[in-house]
Amino acid sequence: MNEKIPSREQAIELLRKYNSDKSDWNHFLESEAVMRGLAQKIGEDADYWGILGLMHDVDWGLTKNDSTQHLTKAPEILREAGFCEDFIAIVVSHGYGWDCAGLKEKKRTRKEEYALAASETVTGLIHAYALMRKTIDGMDSSGLKKKFKDKKFAAAINREIIMECEKLGISLEEFFDIAIKSIQRIAKEVDLN
Repeated sequence: MNEKIPSREQAIELLRKYNSDKSDWNHFLESEAVMRGLAQKIGEDADYWGILGLMHDVDWGLTKNDSTQHLTKAPEILREAGFCEDFIAIVVSHGYGWDCAGLKEKKRTRKEEYALAASETVTGLIHAYALMRKTIDGMDSSGLKKKFKDKKFAAAINREIIMECEKLGISLEEFFDIAIKSIQRIAKEVDLN
């Protein structure tokens, strides 16, 4: 798992090449933060997992106008930048089950895949709740859990994917706690303070 990957600075430079939208950047940074927090909690490589979170949507700026194309360009972009095949496979796995890049019938099977999918998905729920509250300060897992159970709140967010955190041996509440604290640490960077 400790295969050499480009540095965070190189990763950010690559992301900037293909993505400029501020709300997309908020999502990249939040996903990175949650993946780092999760890795620290379960004893994984926080730098590696953080870069997975940061880079998971590297081709979004090129494909968001036709989401079925999402993750079709990411493998080549990452390969050219020197990312290993295992890293690329994990990035692509967050699209499993969606109508993109021919991934609809694929299923996640590995710890890193569950972690990435759950982490990048929970960021949308937390961000929406923080905007509703006008801050992420003081947010806690019980309040977020109420919003999670309200299917009308942030209705586009797939709750089943967030529940994949349990495949890591972490309860939903514990995952919410990790995710909230991780994003609180970067609140200024992602416009949530």
